[in-house]
Amino acid sequence: MNETRRSILKALAAGPVSGPELADRLDISRAAIWKQIDGLRDDGFEIESGSDGYELVDVTAYTGSTVEYGLEAPFSVEYHESIGSTNARARELATEGASNVAVLADEQTGGRGRLERAWSAPSGGVWVSVVTRPEITPAQAPLYTLAASVAMARAVREAGVDARIKWPNDVVIPVGEDGDYQKLAGILTEMEGETDRVEWIIVGMGINANIDAESLPEGATTIRDEAGDVDRRLFVQRVLEEFDAYRNDLEAVVPAWRELALTLGQRVRIERAAGDIIGEAVDVTSSGALVIETEEGEKTVSAGDCEHLRPV
Repeated sequence: MNETRRSILKALAAGPVSGPELADRLDISRAAIWKQIDGLRDDGFEIESGSDGYELVDVTAYTGSTVEYGLEAPFSVEYHESIGSTNARARELATEGASNVAVLADEQTGGRGRLERAWSAPSGGVWVSVVTRPEITPAQAPLYTLAASVAMARAVREAGVDARIKWPNDVVIPVGEDGDYQKLAGILTEMEGETDRVEWIIVGMGINANIDAESLPEGATTIRDEAGDVDRRLFVQRVLEEFDAYRNDLEAVVPAWRELALTLGQRVRIERAAGDIIGEAVDVTSSGALVIETEEGEKTVSAGDCEHLRPV
């Protein structure tokens, strides 16, 4: 959103203001004001005109401009009604030098998860990929995944759902008391860098929001099924704001993750190419690796598929 439109919205939010007054404030023509107002309406802002002038009466649309409006985080938002993959588009932007851009879509037609698994991303969900250029080492990059999982879980909890985190990158809803769960959201993180520095990190977040769970694969649930629909504009703002806060305070990420972790204390199996590890998940390290107490002693795992097992 350009600065002229930001200034107009700020003025309209304070109450009715006439076109001539706006033109004088911004030092542009009345015709330019009309054109900008018309553009804001096209972007989803409900602006009424009356005897006292223009007034912003509501913001309910789900667009890039409406998500940017009121967003307390330094992201520009590129919105698509439909796209193959927000991560793929984010990679294009990253290679062009972009930073602090959130690629947002109503639906993805070619979404994928870890290990190239298909990811169902129909209309009504929250599908967003954030391009960042942090001054961190590659060893710290996994903290961005943990930060995203904390951000999503906190936003979902604000929506009234008991969201927890399954290592390393799933937001889930506990079912019963044996570590069972239904998946609500996932993360796909991609990175480009060198031995001692990160060029860019893309954090792709997919959240089953205003979707019927019956339309998703078995084992998945949605915010709609758990607590009713959310205002996606406000919801994605909260996700981005929480993510921004944690990426700027990486030391706070692991403690926050521990508080929301469903995996810790569970008997787990970690599937790896080098062989499975079975034991009790007892902690997560400062870099996001999972610490497992096995029959052979403690082992630390930085990557792998985690399965919660029933107690022996």
